[in-house]
Amino acid sequence: MGPDAQQGPGLAERLRTGFGLLGPRHPRHSLRADQLDALSLPIGDDGVVVGVNAEGHPAVLGVNRPTPYDILLIGGLWTAQVLALRAAATGARVAVETGRAAHWTQVVQAVGGGQSGMTVHDVGRVPPLGASAGGPVLVIRDCGMRPPRGRVVSAPWQSVITLLPYLSPVAPRLMRQARLVGVQRVSPDEATEIGRVIGLPRPEYESLPTLADGVTLWCTERDRQYVMTQPTDAEIGLLGVARRMD
Repeated sequence: MGPDAQQGPGLAERLRTGFGLLGPRHPRHSLRADQLDALSLPIGDDGVVVGVNAEGHPAVLGVNRPTPYDILLIGGLWTAQVLALRAAATGARVAVETGRAAHWTQVVQAVGGGQSGMTVHDVGRVPPLGASAGGPVLVIRDCGMRPPRGRVVSAPWQSVITLLPYLSPVAPRLMRQARLVGVQRVSPDEATEIGRVIGLPRPEYESLPTLADGVTLWCTERDRQYVMTQPTDAEIGLLGVARRMD
């Protein structure tokens, strides 16, 4: 009698049905109830790392969403371009609607143009982009102080970031419509108006005129967070160091 037969019909049956040989045996891993607090897993939100928060932890912006998502950034072109680069690195297609295409040339070249990279369009000329779960899209509207209503709006798997260099007459409407508002350094008068529209506590809106280059106060209805965008060496080589003014 061969050794296989000596191990009984169970092994022979497994070999005939294609399940292969039995693997090695290991003792089970278990924890006592009082050890559970020591167990942690390195799991964070999925999205674009926009910088670090006050505690030094990564701040992640989820731009690839199954629901429409509008973001307003009152700040500098530098930050918008870093967000574009990092969104493209996650696999999103980036479409830039702008009246100053020359300012985006280097970024487009770095990402690569075409349907799988970054495209630049004149104001009001963004075509339908066909966003999907397998091909999410980020639209960046760099259309000046009074951006017109866009032909392409936020949709499932298609988020829209609108960049305003400073506060303008259309800013209150855009702030109320946005799911997320980012504010960089502004004047005291602008800070007061922003605080009134989105309901910031006085210490926070009074801090806005003092923010350093690269710092953004990101605000939702329920949460507020100061974030420092720290460029990589490659981003510095392409865009230079962080700056509020363009």
